[in-house]
Amino acid sequence: MLGSGLIEEIRSIALRAGSAILEVYAQDFAVERKADASPVTRADQLAEAIIIEALHRITPEIPVVAEELAAAGGLPAAAAACFWLVDPLDGTKEFIARNGEFTVNIALVEERRPVLGVVHAPALDVTYWAADGCAFRRRGSDAAKPISARTVPDRGATVLHSRSHVDEAQLAAYVAALPEAERRISGSSIKFCLLACGEADLYPRFGRTMEWDTAAGQAVLEAAGGAVETRDGRPLAYGKPGFANPDFIARGR
Repeated sequence: MLGSGLIEEIRSIALRAGSAILEVYAQDFAVERKADASPVTRADQLAEAIIIEALHRITPEIPVVAEELAAAGGLPAAAAACFWLVDPLDGTKEFIARNGEFTVNIALVEERRPVLGVVHAPALDVTYWAADGCAFRRRGSDAAKPISARTVPDRGATVLHSRSHVDEAQLAAYVAALPEAERRISGSSIKFCLLACGEADLYPRFGRTMEWDTAAGQAVLEAAGGAVETRDGRPLAYGKPGFANPDFIARGR
């Protein structure tokens, strides 16, 4: 059921997880701290439970690596050739700040590449997805539209970065080397999707991320014609020891 049939199932799962997140978002909620001091809320836990149950039901043969599952029980010693990567609430700090820039991320990895991905931003009511080499965006109840990354415009590149995780010295040096570049803040995996839609050009990430943070966004961006590469120019691969990413640069065309 890979490809177009499966992507409809995954979009539906992401939307259900997003609805659960919004129910918590509309209330007062507690913020706990995991062992690494990162925040977690009931929304993270509810969304992940929905996603994992559904993935086990529709693809019982494919293992799942998910953020909260990993925090509670540890990571697999090695990655399978095909596995799911799940971040049930990417951008928990944005969720806590109530700025809307958080997402549900679900990706399928095959032979170290994210080949299918859904990024759903429930508070913004927009969903991005990719399968079979094609990428799409849907806003609310509008019809889905294909999306495509752009070449850098003559006026200069738009460079995206997080408000929560910024190595300012490295970022400033990177942007200074680009002619007429403009910086723009964006949260969570939405950064990958803005590149995929041709609304920005570069997303340099200097510092630790985990594979579940990036896989779904990378799938969307690559299907839209962009790329995600390590600083030595290699494609960002998955199933690495510890499921941690090195620095990377995401780019449009």
